[in-house]
Amino acid sequence: MRSFLLAAFCLASAGLPEAAPDNSAATALAKLASLAGEWEGPFEWTGARTGTGRMNVAYSVTGYGSAVVENLTVGGVPSMMSVYHLDGADLRMTHYCGARNQPRLKARRIDTAAGILDFDFVDITNTRSADDPHVYGVEMRFRDADHFTLTFLFEGAGKKSRERIELGRVAKAAG
Repeated sequence: MRSFLLAAFCLASAGLPEAAPDNSAATALAKLASLAGEWEGPFEWTGARTGTGRMNVAYSVTGYGSAVVENLTVGGVPSMMSVYHLDGADLRMTHYCGARNQPRLKARRIDTAAGILDFDFVDITNTRSADDPHVYGVEMRFRDADHFTLTFLFEGAGKKSRERIELGRVAKAAG
């Protein structure tokens, strides 16, 4: 009888669908919070703007866990900052750009299993015209807990560029 029950349970369980990955904004914000610490890596501009260099990025969690702050520096000089937070069921970000404006974006694609997080432009503050240079999208591709790619999609005067930053976690010094 026990063999029959075990076989019946196995057959019944085999037909159940696997649980879908949690692609919620809250899960994505938790992933961003797990970035807390220091990161570094090379960046490359492609498209209408070109250039290369190295960037340091610091992530911190603030607001009792309600927001993640991303500070980007080049050569020790602060260049940009983004703040990620929830707005109801949505994941939002405000990017404080080196172009001296503040695009606001919303997560369009959250795929936790594939390590994909994409943001699309919603609106912007501190700009005079639609042709002013600004970030219109952000892509994040997570390879593992210590490596990911951060790409800013940028446009100005009708010309588009991409700033791709390959980041690796900076190991904490022993002591």
